[in-house]
Amino acid sequence: MTSIDLPTLAKRVQGELFSRDTGAVITGASPLADAQPGHITLIDSEKYLPRLQESQASACITNQSFPDLSIAQIVVQNPHAAFTQICQLFRPQCVVTRRCGVDAMASVAASARVDSKAFVDAFASVADDCEVGEGSHLHSGVRVMNGCRIGKDCQLFPGVVLYPGTILEDRVVLHAGAVVGSHGFGYRMENGRHTPTAQLGWVHIESDVEVGANTTIDRGTYGATRIGCGTKIDNLVMIAHNCNIGKHNLICSHVGIAGSASTGDYVVLAGQVGIRDHIHIGARTMVGAQAGVVADTGEDKVMLGSPALPRNEQALIFAALNRLPEMRKTVKELSRQVDKLAPKIKPEA
Repeated sequence: MTSIDLPTLAKRVQGELFSRDTGAVITGASPLADAQPGHITLIDSEKYLPRLQESQASACITNQSFPDLSIAQIVVQNPHAAFTQICQLFRPQCVVTRRCGVDAMASVAASARVDSKAFVDAFASVADDCEVGEGSHLHSGVRVMNGCRIGKDCQLFPGVVLYPGTILEDRVVLHAGAVVGSHGFGYRMENGRHTPTAQLGWVHIESDVEVGANTTIDRGTYGATRIGCGTKIDNLVMIAHNCNIGKHNLICSHVGIAGSASTGDYVVLAGQVGIRDHIHIGARTMVGAQAGVVADTGEDKVMLGSPALPRNEQALIFAALNRLPEMRKTVKELSRQVDKLAPKIKPEA
């Protein structure tokens, strides 16, 4: 078991130690709710002080000193970065030995080109005319279909499926169960039947993109569905055919983006946002959770609600909704007064 005394720990994170017992030894790091004796925890706001006082933690990382606090404090400028560093001391990440080549139990087509410094794990398969770049790792159970191109240092975790023609640039991470390049949801009515429309395009994911578990990205109808470099996509996201996602977007879980929609750079889509087809969301716009975007938005907006409106407009609507019960009582009272006055009003001759 790892154990570190408080002065050494404070030095590691370049923090200032406030403690009556500088010889105390820390044996673990935990969130406030899970802290045990000997553990160090984290608080980033004084509102958590009562919970800290009730916890069993022996020390805490904070961004300011609290003189009345009985437990040891290490004060740093960025408590989250410092706590991350401390957690890694007590719970170091498992380092997988880097391997190269193709496992004997993998399936790689003769026409596929796998770089000698890439690794294809057991039970992964790479079909005809595919390319796998230097340093890329295809974990067990990955299925790469015909004509895909995978760049350098990509990570495809178990269960990832790349449909034919998918392009991944460098350092793309696809988490377990992600499906890239499946057919778009497009049909036309012919003779009383839903007939699939053409699905002849592909998906192009640029460098440094990360895609969460069980997320799906559909291929374009004729051209590409594109994901811009540096974009991070959460688990359980659906991106439809012909979408064009900008650079460095943040797309949270359960977002659904309909076909041919597009976003500018640095857009943030919070959880369960829905975006209709053929609209554009401007650069640096933030869309709040569960919002439904039904029209183009400008740049640098904050959109809330369904249908999504700029924050200031939506705030007025929310305020009015909160007053509805009061307004209803007022209207009923006015109605009663009108009913009383009505018999006393003589009609004009």
